[in-house]
Amino acid sequence: MSATAPTTPERLVDRIPSLTGAQMLAELVPPRQFTGATLESYRPDRDYPSQGAAVAAMRHFLTSAQKAKLFSRKKAPVAKPGVYLDGGFGVGKTHLLAALWHQTAGRKYFGTFIEYTALVGAVGYAPAVQLLKGATLVCIDEFELDDPGDTRLISRLLSELVASGTKIAATSNTPPNALGEGRFAAQDFLREIDSLSAKFETIRIDGLDYRRRDTGAHAIAVDDAAAAISAVQGVVTLDSFDGVLKHLAGVHPSRYVKLIEGIDAIALTGVHEFTNQTDALRFVAFVDRLYDAQIPVYAEGTPLDAVFPDDMLDGGYSKKYLRAVSRLIALTSNNA
Repeated sequence: MSATAPTTPERLVDRIPSLTGAQMLAELVPPRQFTGATLESYRPDRDYPSQGAAVAAMRHFLTSAQKAKLFSRKKAPVAKPGVYLDGGFGVGKTHLLAALWHQTAGRKYFGTFIEYTALVGAVGYAPAVQLLKGATLVCIDEFELDDPGDTRLISRLLSELVASGTKIAATSNTPPNALGEGRFAAQDFLREIDSLSAKFETIRIDGLDYRRRDTGAHAIAVDDAAAAISAVQGVVTLDSFDGVLKHLAGVHPSRYVKLIEGIDAIALTGVHEFTNQTDALRFVAFVDRLYDAQIPVYAEGTPLDAVFPDDMLDGGYSKKYLRAVSRLIALTSNNA
């Protein structure tokens, strides 16, 4: 595209993405903003000693995994096969997880919880196990159990991988022994949760959201999304907020990564507060993929950090919504 050529927006709603099992497996790498993440490049906040302790714990986990290869099963030191980073959003958990991935040798995978469940859904449970088995490390970001069936599925999957020698690393805003609390009757699958928790060494990370360390940060709304997007070079899209929500309902969240592939910025018109929690949760998953790809958002109407009403922010999915708010602030912060 010429530097002076006007930008003609596409529409997200015209994109019908497809994703095979092989493509899903190939996508299991850290988001591009963490391409160069290392344990050394993580900058702990000195006001929160747990951040420095987390770096040391991750380094120990990495070293222990490497040393274990030098010993026989009988001589290998006894250690849990997984590490679990628990903390609020914006404290650097994904950075540390990506750093561990980068500094681990051998075949390895990095994906969100929903990407692993989608892989199983696409190819079947046994084939998914065979695809992942033999990996040195499997990293699971945003470990969130919103469905008892998914709890059992991933618990079983991790058990098989651990039994074959794979190390597991995960992040979440909820410690593993509290997964499922406040969302559904955990009693029905408490055994699965306990089994899952037992596989991880939990590391707590406290701190402030680095995306909101400037007091009063908010998502930026534009007066005219079409005009704003016209100044962006590259592939851009322009859609109504309601149109995107309807389209997301017909696309599996595992395909959102393909839905936004190759896009440099998106614009939304008619943004308003959510009234339907299902729409809100789909939008959260969509925002996660936008953030992973670092795609700027130009939106007119209700500021995107105000689209989740108080009853949603106070409910069982509050941590999901607050994480999305944090990421939406970051994605609109340069659009003034």
